[in-house]
Amino acid sequence: MTKKSMKARTGQWLTIMAHAVAVMTFTYGSLQPANAANQPLAKVQLMHVHGLSYSADGTKIFIPSHRGLAIYGQGHWSTADGAPHDFMGFSATRDALYSSGHPAPGTNLVNPFGLIKSSDGGHTWKKLGFEGQSDFHIMAASYGTNTVYVLNESPNDRMTKSGIYVTQTDGAQWTTAEGKGLTGSINTLAAHPTNPKVLAAGTDKGLYISEDGANHFQLSQSGEQVLAIGFDLDGSHLWYSHYAGKPALTRINWQNSKETQNIPLPPMTNDAVAYIAQNPITQSQIAIATFERSVYLSEDLGQTWKQIAKNGQTL
Repeated sequence: MTKKSMKARTGQWLTIMAHAVAVMTFTYGSLQPANAANQPLAKVQLMHVHGLSYSADGTKIFIPSHRGLAIYGQGHWSTADGAPHDFMGFSATRDALYSSGHPAPGTNLVNPFGLIKSSDGGHTWKKLGFEGQSDFHIMAASYGTNTVYVLNESPNDRMTKSGIYVTQTDGAQWTTAEGKGLTGSINTLAAHPTNPKVLAAGTDKGLYISEDGANHFQLSQSGEQVLAIGFDLDGSHLWYSHYAGKPALTRINWQNSKETQNIPLPPMTNDAVAYIAQNPITQSQIAIATFERSVYLSEDLGQTWKQIAKNGQTL
């Protein structure tokens, strides 16, 4: 995979502000297996993977795709009941799911979704603003604080410029992030699980860390484009996927970037890690999803891997 082709599949950015929003509730359908309502069991396929998150109880992995939400649990694949919406920027916290994206054809919902939140595992969703205006492809939610960072790529009625915004009030108030020190196009963001001021950003120039709410960033790792990042839920370590001629995955102590651990990856051809997630209950379990729609699980912090999807075909 070339740097150009991977960069074309990720977002770009800048910086800014906003304020209050009306909240409404609507239903997309429950997160039961597709065959739970006596529907015929069909092979689950992954189309354009747009995220990777564990459920709060650690029993399921959610994989939003171009055609709805795929679910992996207890060795089996299923899909969420309801319309197959195109969820984007999908992020999970201890007690909520946050997303953006587009409604499925024929649902008569406003496109795009803007920012939405579910507090019941995806059964119902609240609209937190920007409906019909913004589709946030790059989003990061803090697991323990519900702080949400979004990368706004074009102006809307409350964000007059493109850039990074942050809310700690589910969209009631938004704060501009200055983003000083960042260089290159942003590919990914990750929020610290317990400190709402700590944000990591991956660009085509390297890995950056902010400790003041994305106002100022320091370069942590340089020389390679960073494609995916995720904090360990203990808050001390950070995983990042990078690419310089071949895919790589590294785990570092983010406060002491000299402590690095290169994680062995399964064989990948013209591919790289696009998303990383950690099981909140069994924290030695890590999941990764690739740009070519393959998914792997590790039970030992990335030392060995089991493949559960290959090029969009679930196994």
